[in-house]
Amino acid sequence: MCLEGTATGIIVNTGDRTIIGRIASLASGVENEKTPIAIEIEHFVDIIAGLAIFFGGTFFVVAMVIGYPFLKAMVFFMAIVVAYVPEGLLATVTVCLSLTAKRLARKNCVVKNLEAVETLGSTSVICSDKTGTLTQNRMTVSHLWFDNQIHTADTTEDQSGQSFDQSSETWRALCKIVSLCNRAFFKSGQDNVPVPKRIVIGDASETALLKFSEITLGNVMEYRERYKKACEIPFNSTNKFQLSIHELEDPRDPRYLLVMKGAPERILERCATIMIKGQELPLDEQWKEAFQTAYMDLGGLGERVLGFCHLYLDPMQFPRGFSFDTEEMNFPTSGLCF
Repeated sequence: MCLEGTATGIIVNTGDRTIIGRIASLASGVENEKTPIAIEIEHFVDIIAGLAIFFGGTFFVVAMVIGYPFLKAMVFFMAIVVAYVPEGLLATVTVCLSLTAKRLARKNCVVKNLEAVETLGSTSVICSDKTGTLTQNRMTVSHLWFDNQIHTADTTEDQSGQSFDQSSETWRALCKIVSLCNRAFFKSGQDNVPVPKRIVIGDASETALLKFSEITLGNVMEYRERYKKACEIPFNSTNKFQLSIHELEDPRDPRYLLVMKGAPERILERCATIMIKGQELPLDEQWKEAFQTAYMDLGGLGERVLGFCHLYLDPMQFPRGFSFDTEEMNFPTSGLCF
């Protein structure tokens, strides 16, 4: 079993015979459990039915004992049973649940099953995977923080243009990291398809970054070919970062470029400097606090936030052709530029 990294797989089963197929079969066979309000209503109806039959039967027996004809005694029985039927219960419950669902709709919460309203009211904690469950798992780059400012990106359907300033040296460095530290790629044969509509092989986050880079930078795949990849550490839930090392496009520059992206707090703790308007400045508490403020603002919008950093490796210590070891990590992963 491959827990992390990359591997080559062989298909041995298809359809329902795969693990995913078995899980789907089990999930489709699960019966819907009764909601708490349905259980309570059934319990209430059982009590009412029992009382109706008990008192109806009692009056029927008493009527027969004191000499009433059978037909009149049966009328007593039927009248008592019918009188116990709560005709207004269905309408009352439906109206109450509908009013509650209408109030939830004002909060942008659509209720598909009215019985779920009462269940939701009895819930203290809801645990859910947001991406792909509460959302469509379709991401776009909406905001960027660099040069101590939050910049708004184009999130329209066609993404025809970006509204932020792209002349900053910091932006150029960030765009380079976004393009290189990314394993997603476009499916072939889509040159005439608009970038937002192209099919991408990769996860949702990297797909959004790839499309964003393609629109702002240009031909990302050609750009990657100019910066040949020397080694890579794929993202995993333990490290919470992805790292790759690339040769520079200028053959006269023997340096390697290390680029990294991942959870902002993990990236920040590995950095010693921060790039502001093209200049590397010491990453002191003031800049960390500025980043945390932006981080909380973006997180408060419900957005997934990623951090990026880079480092140009010393050519004396890491000359061209150096054998990078991703297991031992014989290269620096701290002292980076945020």
